[in-house]
Amino acid sequence: MLGELLLTAGVLILLFLGWQLWWNDAIMAGQQSTAASDLSAEWLEEARATSGDAPAPAPADYGDPIVGPASYPNGESFAVMYVPRFGEGSQRRVAEGTGLDVLNSEYLGVGHYPGTQMPGQVGNFAIASHRSAYGGGMHEIEQLQLGDAIYIQTRDGWYTYRFRDFEYVTPDTVGVLAPVPHHPDLQPTDRLITLTTCNPLYSTAERLIAYGVLESWQPSAAGPPAEIAADVATWGS
Repeated sequence: MLGELLLTAGVLILLFLGWQLWWNDAIMAGQQSTAASDLSAEWLEEARATSGDAPAPAPADYGDPIVGPASYPNGESFAVMYVPRFGEGSQRRVAEGTGLDVLNSEYLGVGHYPGTQMPGQVGNFAIASHRSAYGGGMHEIEQLQLGDAIYIQTRDGWYTYRFRDFEYVTPDTVGVLAPVPHHPDLQPTDRLITLTTCNPLYSTAERLIAYGVLESWQPSAAGPPAEIAADVATWGS
């Protein structure tokens, strides 16, 4: 009798873990994706309303990237991240802060490290997300290949970063967040993005870091980059 009870309890625990790690994760991923699509559409509509029938500026006229405020209130969404390599529905809101209120949120999922740079800014735009559970905003991070695009949308425009390399570090290796990663005393000259998440899957033993460098940017009035315009058009449909 006791053996049967223990077996039943074990099965229930496994079912709960399966629900938490898969079913609940899938539900939250869909909610986060929808929330990001809604914010993206809101900014695109704002840009269309502001520019009216005026032609979009030519690429030669874009100039230096527009950089938004140096900081936002904790939990406020100020960007959308989309990485085509992560697959359909991978768009996520980026909010200020990396606490559980952001990373475990039903509508956010990606957090910006306070004190690091903003999209398009010289230095290091550093962000974090779960790799598994709570929407898994960086679940497929290990699939990134050299040159893969990492798109960041803000109210001001679209920033295209290109993946360069990985690094595996311990959880306390904060040097990856420096304007020049691991070299806090150096003056930055590049516009970097740093994606951080836990590694391996279902563990917090170490951190997997993905670095990218800004390739280009375009204002909101120009619409999404041509490479993802068709994808963005399907968001929310």
